[in-house]
Amino acid sequence: MPSSLALDVDHVRSQFPGLSRGWTFFDNAGGSQICAPALARINTFLTEKNVQIGGTYEVSLAAAAAMLEARTAAMHLVNARRPEEIVFGASTTQLLQNLAKAMQGQLQPGDEIIVTVSDHESNIGPWDRLQAAGVVVRFWPLNKDTFTLDLADLAPLMSARTKMVCVTHVSNILGHINPVREIADFVHARGALLCVDAVAYAPHRLVDVQACDADYYVFSLYKTYGPHYAMMYGRYELLEGLDTLYHYFYARDKVPAKLEPGNACYELAYSVCGIVDYLSEVGRRAGASGDTRSLITAAFAAITAQENALTDRLLAWLGARNDCRIIGKRSNADGTRIPTIAFRFDGRDSGEVCRAMDHEKIAIRHGDFHSRRLAEYLGETGEGGMVRVSMVHYNRLEEVDHLTAAFERILGAATASTAA
Repeated sequence: MPSSLALDVDHVRSQFPGLSRGWTFFDNAGGSQICAPALARINTFLTEKNVQIGGTYEVSLAAAAAMLEARTAAMHLVNARRPEEIVFGASTTQLLQNLAKAMQGQLQPGDEIIVTVSDHESNIGPWDRLQAAGVVVRFWPLNKDTFTLDLADLAPLMSARTKMVCVTHVSNILGHINPVREIADFVHARGALLCVDAVAYAPHRLVDVQACDADYYVFSLYKTYGPHYAMMYGRYELLEGLDTLYHYFYARDKVPAKLEPGNACYELAYSVCGIVDYLSEVGRRAGASGDTRSLITAAFAAITAQENALTDRLLAWLGARNDCRIIGKRSNADGTRIPTIAFRFDGRDSGEVCRAMDHEKIAIRHGDFHSRRLAEYLGETGEGGMVRVSMVHYNRLEEVDHLTAAFERILGAATASTAA
C-alpha cells in the first residue's frame, strides 16, 4: 500500500468513543460507531443554535446557516451539484417511502417500476405498495451462479412504460459492488430513472453521484459514522417535479424542504459536517491536501486499502474450511467486495453461533438482515439464517484473528458436545 494512501488506524480508532468499551464490533452493516466530530456537531447545535429556523433574530439565522452548512457538507460527501439536492430524513426506509409517495402524482395505472430481488426491503416495499394504485412492479432476478445482476436479464423487463429502476449499490448480504454507472447508462438510454440504495456502499467507498449518474441516491448516516439519521440525493430538476409532502403552500420551488415534512432534525443533519470533518482529517493524515472533496477522496482511498486487507483475511480463513459456505463471491481479487461477508457453517444453527460469540464480546449478526426476498430466493432462511460479519476501516487485522480464533473454539466445542 503506497504510504500516501496509508490509513492512520491509531488515529482513526481514537475518533470513535464507542470502541473503548471492550467490544469488537463486527456488526457495522447494522450500524457503525459514531465518530467524535459528528457528536461534537450535534452538541454544538443543541447548545448554541437550538431554535427554529426562519426567524429574523441572530440565533435563528445561525441555525439556518448551520442547516445550509450541513447540506453543503453532504454535497461534498456525495459530489452533488448543489446543496439543495440533499434531502434529510429519519432513515433510508423512510426516505424511500417518502420518495415513492411524492412520485405518485407522476405515475399512471400501467406505468412500471423495476426492483431487484437482491435489494434490502427498503428499496422494494415502497415501490411494491404502489401496485395498489395500478403501478406494475417487475423483479430483476439475480444470477444465482455468479451472484450478479445481469443487464441481459433487465432488458426484457423494460418497456416504454418503465419509469424507474431501483437497485442496490451493494447487497448487505452478498457484499459485491454493482456497476451502477453501467446500469444507469442502460436505464437512461431506455428513458427511465435510476434509484440507488447505497446503505451498504457509502461507509466503504467514495460516493460520486455525478460519476455514477444516479437520479436518486439514498443511505443512512448511522451506518456511515453518524447518528440515526439518513440523507437522499436527488437531481434538483427531479426534486422540483415531486409532489409536496409538507403543507400545501410548500410549492414546487420549495426544494428540498417540501420533502422534509415537519422539518429535518436540525442537530442530526448538522452531524454530517462532523462526518466530513472526520473524513477530511483522515485524508490529511493519508498525505492529501486541497479542498474538501479532495480530502474525502484520499480518505476513501486509504479506507479501501485497509478494508481490502480485512476482507482478504476473513475470506481466506472462511474459504479454507470445508464446513463453511460463503454467500456470494469467495474472493476479492478485483477489489469489488466490501467487508460485509455472509456465510453458513454446515450443520450449525447461525443463531446459536452468534449467541456463543456474544460471550467473546464480539458483535456479529444472523438472519436475513431485512433482505428477506434475497434470503428466500437463495434458500437461506432456515436454521437461524446466515451469519454475517461486517467490518469497517476502524477494525484491525488482529480483531479478525481474534474472531476466527473464537469461531474455532465455538465450532470445536459444538463438535465435542454433539459427539458426546
